[in-house]
Amino acid sequence: MSLLTSPIFAQNNPRTILDFDKGWRFYLGDEPKAKDVAFNDSDWRKLPLPHDWSIEGQFSEQHLSTTQEGALPTGIGWYRKVFTVPISAKNKAIFIEFDGIYRNSEIWINGHLLGIRPYGYSSFRYELSKYLKFGSEKNTLAVRVDNAAQPNSRWYTGSGIYRNVRLVMTSPIAVNQWGTFVTTPTVSNQKATVSLQTSIRNATRKSQTIRIVSTILDTFGKAVATQTATSVQLKDTLTIVSQQFDVSNPLLWSVEKPYLYKIITQIYSQNQLVDSYETPLGIRYFHFDPATGFSLNGQPMKILGVCLHHDLGALGAAVNRRAMQRQLELLKAMGCNAIRTAHNPPAPEFLDLCDEMGFIIMDEAFDMWKKKKSKQDYGLSWDAWHKTDLEDMVRRDRNHPSIFIWSIGNEIREQFDSTGITITKELASIVKKLDTTRPVTSALTENIPDKNFIYRSGALDLLGFNYKHEAYADFPKTFPNQAVLASETGSSLQTRRHYDMPSDSVRMWGKGGPANFKDGNPDWTASAYDNEAAYWGSTHEQTWKVIKKLPHMAGLFVWTGFDYLGEPHPYPWPARSSYFGILDLAGFPKDVYYLYQSEWTNKPVLHIFPHWNWPKGKTVDVWAYYNQADEVELFLNDKSLGVRKKTGDDLHVMWRVTYEPGTLKAISRKGGKPVLTQTISTVGKPTKIQLIADRTTLKADGKDLAYITVNVLDDQGNLVPDANHLITFSIQGEGIIAGVDNGYQASMEPFKANYRKAYNGKCLAIIQTSEKARKIRVKATSEGLQGAVLELISR
Repeated sequence: MSLLTSPIFAQNNPRTILDFDKGWRFYLGDEPKAKDVAFNDSDWRKLPLPHDWSIEGQFSEQHLSTTQEGALPTGIGWYRKVFTVPISAKNKAIFIEFDGIYRNSEIWINGHLLGIRPYGYSSFRYELSKYLKFGSEKNTLAVRVDNAAQPNSRWYTGSGIYRNVRLVMTSPIAVNQWGTFVTTPTVSNQKATVSLQTSIRNATRKSQTIRIVSTILDTFGKAVATQTATSVQLKDTLTIVSQQFDVSNPLLWSVEKPYLYKIITQIYSQNQLVDSYETPLGIRYFHFDPATGFSLNGQPMKILGVCLHHDLGALGAAVNRRAMQRQLELLKAMGCNAIRTAHNPPAPEFLDLCDEMGFIIMDEAFDMWKKKKSKQDYGLSWDAWHKTDLEDMVRRDRNHPSIFIWSIGNEIREQFDSTGITITKELASIVKKLDTTRPVTSALTENIPDKNFIYRSGALDLLGFNYKHEAYADFPKTFPNQAVLASETGSSLQTRRHYDMPSDSVRMWGKGGPANFKDGNPDWTASAYDNEAAYWGSTHEQTWKVIKKLPHMAGLFVWTGFDYLGEPHPYPWPARSSYFGILDLAGFPKDVYYLYQSEWTNKPVLHIFPHWNWPKGKTVDVWAYYNQADEVELFLNDKSLGVRKKTGDDLHVMWRVTYEPGTLKAISRKGGKPVLTQTISTVGKPTKIQLIADRTTLKADGKDLAYITVNVLDDQGNLVPDANHLITFSIQGEGIIAGVDNGYQASMEPFKANYRKAYNGKCLAIIQTSEKARKIRVKATSEGLQGAVLELISR
């Protein structure tokens, strides 16, 4: 039972936000009586949230979700939580806030139905106040989640209360949910004007006079501007108050230096503080221009983005801040500066991280409108819910400085008939009533103007086009005076460290669908040479070569940053996750990661591949991605194989080499002087395991993670490129194995286990802390290999 104990209220804090993730019970299956207070749930499983029950299951071709949704189980589940509320909270307004439940949630408090919410990606809240019991009496919260109707998505969704939950207590006079809206109407290096609108909720049922004090704090907590509104009259339930500030010599938010201020809004009634509310603030200005593309704070730049689905690999859809942070760290190191949230609103913590780390966000609302893409998808709920869901997304997210673009849809079928005009105008209007500071777009597939009814609506501020890179150069003529970006590019197919030769011909795969696909490999792999792509797409190089040269193209969002569960195009079962990622599902970079790093960063890069273990005499194509150099020379056993230079729009160089064992060495040079050297050697038999943690000091908060890379090495410490040993993990101390993976798209091993086969020499173990500070000892063993031990410190 969760106790909301009195020390919280002893602080006289006017607004209390409680983490409500702990102490839940869960049952997989339908149990209609579970909504009743008297229901006995003692034999249900105890667990914390966020929780995704699908990721705990076994893969099966028989699951109704199909391989499109990861071939994992769905169904119906119930959650219950029992808690008490102190008598001191009796005059508070008390709300339960859910960041996301997939899907069709129904929620009861003490047997009273609070409401339903079909869309699995929306954040929402209900007021509990009038149904609660106080003091020692117990309250029962019951949640039914129905993800049984399948298929309802084109990718893995997860099932359950997969995002965070909070209990929020406020005074009857308080800032409403998502009740502030901050904008920066004028910005220069000398001064910024900041406008703040605050929606104040008055639940006292009578007129009130209040005072509002709003203060902008810098990153050190120092006040840089304050505004006070006195004698504010609250006559109705909701009252909007406007305040304006001047900030001298503002530090601007940018992708390189994402400086963050915050605004603290305090409400006083009869000189007593009754509410305090925090709003993030990033001061920046930007522009999309039809001729010159995108600029941020007056500086031209390309949006170098990727599309991301919401799953976190082996963790499934269950939100974890560290898991999202790791993804963003890996993308940032690649040179990525933007994310498209494909194709739904993300977790709020994801946007917090993007604010802090400096990413430009295209925040996307829907994958479909009224016309369905899957039999049981959101199209069934469109008429009743799309307005509420879109409004809630914009209200929730509009204060994030990382958000630059609102997207109202992805590859919407209404592009192709006149309903596209009506619906586009409606959706754009909904957004504009809540925010006029950012452009509205939709990710389009039809680039012939007369055929595209969404474009013909005239309601889009920015045109986003998916694929068809051959048409980009003509956009200034095709769509005159329209700002344009590539909202989705690529769909190139790769399996990490798998190589099909020859590498200099491009194969477009899968036009007939998975059932008719006969051109692939018997082990369901795709080549890491960037020479295979989905029939609708392109290789990474093909599209980037075009966009980098066209000033009118504001940027691109590559499909995708990471492999994701579901949509294993072009393969049928047993493939169950995508091949599109620049990094695999475990977060291990594929070779193309270094293409982008060589193009999108200023750090010196030299990356040669493939590995150097082949049958003697085989012809092997050796590629090199490099930058900050004029040329690369390749040596085999100290014999030069020649110098290669990029010419024209080349993005890599290649040698065709007859294999012999030994060492490949590449040297990049600029002006004749060496810049970088890389060597790849023929490796011996596997002899030992290596464990490498991304972080060895963790927080003892029950949520922090260490990602441990498991390498199978020979006796010289070289990665064995074809090692597939079964690795078993054990833990001592205060930690658990949260997930395991190896990045292979057709692996049938479960993600929730204490073992994993290596794939092409590597696998991954994810370790999660408990709430006790103590060392965590991780041991990895495998038959025939020397084991390894790694110690983590949880504080």
